[in-house]
Amino acid sequence: MEIIKRALKDGQSALSEFDSKLVLKEYKIPTTQEIVVTSMEELEQAAQTIGYPLVLKGSSAEIAHKTEKGLIKIDIRNLDEAKQAFVEIQSKMDTKEKHVLVQEMVKGQRELVIGLTRDPQFGPCVMFGLGGIFTEILKDVTFRVAPLERRDAFEMMNDIKGKKILEAVRGMEAADRELLADILIAVGQIGLDHDEIQEIDINPVKIKNGKPVAVDALIVLKNS
Repeated sequence: MEIIKRALKDGQSALSEFDSKLVLKEYKIPTTQEIVVTSMEELEQAAQTIGYPLVLKGSSAEIAHKTEKGLIKIDIRNLDEAKQAFVEIQSKMDTKEKHVLVQEMVKGQRELVIGLTRDPQFGPCVMFGLGGIFTEILKDVTFRVAPLERRDAFEMMNDIKGKKILEAVRGMEAADRELLADILIAVGQIGLDHDEIQEIDINPVKIKNGKPVAVDALIVLKNS
């Protein structure tokens, strides 16, 4: 894939969030609508295209922890707020290129994590579990070696302690398990197709009207 080849040629150890999601899209994984901008004019056009509310993020392959560095602004409701957030984010970026990601704000109370890690013995292994801030706190995750069969994906959904989060609860419809299975199988396939990928971290995957959407993503490349 050209994105990965270019990143390796440039000596990158990871893809930016935007490029990571371009890889996911190639495998039909649903992601947020987003546009990378570098100027106020581009910001205004992106806001008109996507519509409010918006999320703005610093976008660079060199940035791993956007939240800790104050490079994420959420629930932006109008152009004035967008412009202010844009200026603040660019001022805090210590990268050569100050790209900002303009993203639709996905509302969903349920957050999952889907990922991939390349085990020295077993090769690419797919991960599934509770996402958002609970990933590190609860460590409620499960793994399967790629390639995944459909039954493997459904077993993973039943493996986690918090599996009831996928059911219809408090007026929210049940998560689309068929689509989740598609995503899990696709992530495994990415790992099989691209030896250059060391890790994939899609966190959070939010459930919006029952449908999973990749809100944030990071692809880590192998050190050659």
